Amino acid sequence: MAMSRRRRGRQAENTSSYPVFRGRGQSDSLTPACFCSGRSTPVPVDAPPSVKSLSTARKQVRAERRRRIFPTIEFASRVSHFDPNSDYRDFHGFFNLFWIGLAIMAITTMLRNIKDTGYPLRVEIWSLFTVKLWHLAIADFLMVASTAVSLPLHRIFRAASAESPLTWAKGGMAIMSVYQVVWLAVWIAVPFLLDWTWTAQVFLLLHTMVLLMKMHSYVFYNGHLSETEKRLRALDDPATASRAPAYIYPSADNPMGTTVSPNRAEARGKGKGADGGLGDADEVAQLREDLARELTSPIGNITYPANLTWANYFDYLCCPTLCYEIEYPRNDRIDWQSLFSKIVAVFGCIFLLTVISEEFILPALVDASQRLDPSLRSADSPLTALEVLLVLAETISWLLFPFMLTFLLVFFVIFEYVLGAFAELTRFADRHFYSDWWNSTDWMEFSREWNVPVYSFLRRHVYSASRPHIGKANATVITFLISAVGHEIVMACITKKLRGYGFVCQMLQLPIVMLQRTKWVRGRKTLNNVCFWCSMILGLSLVSKPAWSLPFMGQLPWLTSCLSCRSARSTSWYEAAGPSLRLPLPKRDRVVAFGMHRPNPPERKGS
Repeated sequence: MAMSRRRRGRQAENTSSYPVFRGRGQSDSLTPACFCSGRSTPVPVDAPPSVKSLSTARKQVRAERRRRIFPTIEFASRVSHFDPNSDYRDFHGFFNLFWIGLAIMAITTMLRNIKDTGYPLRVEIWSLFTVKLWHLAIADFLMVASTAVSLPLHRIFRAASAESPLTWAKGGMAIMSVYQVVWLAVWIAVPFLLDWTWTAQVFLLLHTMVLLMKMHSYVFYNGHLSETEKRLRALDDPATASRAPAYIYPSADNPMGTTVSPNRAEARGKGKGADGGLGDADEVAQLREDLARELTSPIGNITYPANLTWANYFDYLCCPTLCYEIEYPRNDRIDWQSLFSKIVAVFGCIFLLTVISEEFILPALVDASQRLDPSLRSADSPLTALEVLLVLAETISWLLFPFMLTFLLVFFVIFEYVLGAFAELTRFADRHFYSDWWNSTDWMEFSREWNVPVYSFLRRHVYSASRPHIGKANATVITFLISAVGHEIVMACITKKLRGYGFVCQMLQLPIVMLQRTKWVRGRKTLNNVCFWCSMILGLSLVSKPAWSLPFMGQLPWLTSCLSCRSARSTSWYEAAGPSLRLPLPKRDRVVAFGMHRPNPPERKGS
């Protein structure tokens, strides 16, 4: 009796792992096999006792495997952490290993320098940071102060009556656009007029571009709010006010844009009014609600024009964002330990960038420039095309890894540490400055994820503003065009020549993206990511090629002067460069622009 009850209980339980094989168009059939399906299937009533016994044994093993005397290893269907199908995302240990590797590189370099020259570091590039430092500080302060014109001008535009030519829509937008163009031209020209080093020029230029986007976002968003406020005030007299619906610009949640608010569309869907639409009073009330909501911050604590204060403006300048909002989410307090660590990390990254430039980039550039200089070769052994190609290929290969490290360090110092420090200082809560761009499979994805502040600015103030007028495709081209112009301005200021490298490289992303989205390439994530990284690393070295192939032609004074001060181990940098690199440079350029080269180290005893 007891045995029968146990058998009936075992049959009622869904514990068997009897294998199931299903053919195309066939139902399940129970067929003995040596492979298990991995799923429990009911034991048939007429199953032989051996099958029932095996099912019971498997159940008991699964239930009692933790009580075995000998340790049992649990095996399951799992993938490795680096498998593309893995959900594991915590690789913080490799992040720490990256910094440990850079520390080892820096220590090894200093030990080698002590052995060869008697000094731990080559200080020629370090001296660039102190040349005309006060000029840079005063100019940067004046540049920041000159952006403050935006607030009093906007107050004038807001106070103007609807019929005045000084409203934002009639004259304010044109005035601010002209001011921004003149402002940009002036501050780009200042480093050239004052004959600054390229390091100071790059710093001021990048800060100029940041402040230009901040100023543009501030005046254009507040200009939009001033026009919205005027419309809201005009609705106090509905008989003469415009009842055109408020236009909602395209966004990530509303990619197409619309002229009807969600509330208005919902009200119309419910059939309000005699003609099935909104009634006259309801339409005015709904429009008032739409406009009033636009004047209120997304958080809901501040309403325009309460934000038009100096405290709000200078707080916005310090916030790590390029898109102005009336109010931002904030943390409760400043984490001083985190702030201090980020400040230290900024100087650490600058130190590593300088070491990489002095020890791995400039030597390759000096060697290539000397080998390609015709004046250093005899008349019976002129340069051949094959020799030039070999020099180019070899130098590019030597620059691949240093430029990759430089790119990563620049990314870290800007997006993780500088922006993070300002976010901590202002208690700015949104720290989403980048996404996982290292997993990008095309350049469009990279442009969205590697620099979120600039992407948000371009989408808000370029793409969304132009799409209603010229369409999606043309708006995309215009956005890339403006971004390419910005990159070319940076390249032109560094090289002091307008050559188009940054512009061409940026615009080439459009056909590459179109190719990557074809059916033959789309969906191959690993292949596309490998191609992305290869093009990124190779592109950095190729773009640097004009910077080091032109100095001996007299077309890059800053790099020529740097090369003319470069040393070869125990000799001075200036003497190692050769007469072809020194003669075109006046003494003032060599000494003032890049600092005096360090004297030769003392000879070692016994040498």
